[in-house]
Amino acid sequence: MSGAFSLNERWVVVQPQDTGEALENPGMGWVLHFYDNVPENYGSKLAPSDTVDDFPGLTVVYLRIPWCYLEPEEGKFVWSVLDTPAQRWIAKGKQVAFRITCCESWLRFATPEWVYKAGAKGYFFEPGKGIVDGGPYWEPDYDDPVFLEKLDNFLAAMADRYDGNPEVAFVDVGSFGVWGEGHTFASTKLKYPASTVIKHIDLYCKHFRRTLLVANDDFSFQGEETIDYAWQRGLTLRDDSILVQPGEKAYFHANLAQRFWRDRPVILECEHYGPSRDRGYWQDGSLYYQAVEDYHASYVSIHWWPREFLEENRELVRRINLRLGYRLQLVEARYPKRVKVGTQLPFLMKWRNAGVAPCLPGGYPTVTLKDDAGGIVAVFADQEFNVRSLPVGEPGQAEVVQREVVFPLPFNLRPGEYEVFISIGTKTGTPKIALPLPDGDGQRRYRLGRIKIISDSQ
Repeated sequence: MSGAFSLNERWVVVQPQDTGEALENPGMGWVLHFYDNVPENYGSKLAPSDTVDDFPGLTVVYLRIPWCYLEPEEGKFVWSVLDTPAQRWIAKGKQVAFRITCCESWLRFATPEWVYKAGAKGYFFEPGKGIVDGGPYWEPDYDDPVFLEKLDNFLAAMADRYDGNPEVAFVDVGSFGVWGEGHTFASTKLKYPASTVIKHIDLYCKHFRRTLLVANDDFSFQGEETIDYAWQRGLTLRDDSILVQPGEKAYFHANLAQRFWRDRPVILECEHYGPSRDRGYWQDGSLYYQAVEDYHASYVSIHWWPREFLEENRELVRRINLRLGYRLQLVEARYPKRVKVGTQLPFLMKWRNAGVAPCLPGGYPTVTLKDDAGGIVAVFADQEFNVRSLPVGEPGQAEVVQREVVFPLPFNLRPGEYEVFISIGTKTGTPKIALPLPDGDGQRRYRLGRIKIISDSQ
């Protein structure tokens, strides 16, 4: 509960500095492309025991793979394609994300060939030329009822396994357009109405009712109402392959993100880093950093061989980690050095979100007292203050929010000297969010100092 502070108390005042470390937190972080449509790119070249633990801020592994690899025969699924790599990172506390594609510019039938043989209409094409009789690749007619029926069945099976699974961060609506990117520029070059994209959004929403779904910014090429509809249906937004072009043309859709970032995590993906670098468009990567700012991004992708990317962009990765998603800073904590049993513990906290996005998972500050053996002797959660409400701002300019609370001491708290820890988590005091503070206990609680609980006679 809130209350006034007595200025007669002798206070412990702590003003910790941000440690500068990369934080691995829910709903944000770097995204490693394990499969990148082509199964051999990029993480799939890693040894099975290699989970790239040295990449700071990595939280999600992205499995972006054509449908044909998962359902090579109708109704017969090879979920091991997803589950095998997923388990490697889940064991390290990471999440996975999926995009299942229906058209590729390197694979004849990304949609399984049995769908084509079942009578689904579509078009053979050659990249750069569009529709070509006998072309090397096939793209379905995205409105075709046979194709949509088979896709519906596949999504039902996929959602039965993964919808609502806390190990899954998000699922892209990846069934429209070449590479699942929401356009046909590199395939048939056919223009579809917005209603086609909306059909695909609806199919995913029909089956994935609990897991976050993602719309591609390039849906807007079929009409900006597609983005409006995605927002209305609760999807978030991603922008694929920024920095394909240089300078002011590095990205185009930061304006679309403004509708999403306040309550959904926006996702950014740069073009394949190597080609962008080699054409001179990447330069020092500052445009990638600027995109994080302009989109208020919560996730950003490693779209290349992860260690090569890291080695050549360490300073960029460090800078992005200081702003990506949310970063909750304890600016000041103040509490009395002594408190009598049976009374109350007044506690002042000043918090700031130094990231570009709100702390969308939310959380509540908690003060924990521990004895010298590390045992928890008291837990005090400020359940009236959700850190999701902390405002964001330009670098170093976010508003500091002050909380003054008074926690009644439990009847069974004995006199003694205890360590004081701060954390952010559930209303019941379970820590969930890493903070850029020193002296952590390994469970996302951070030591502030000591306090004496004294008896009535002292």
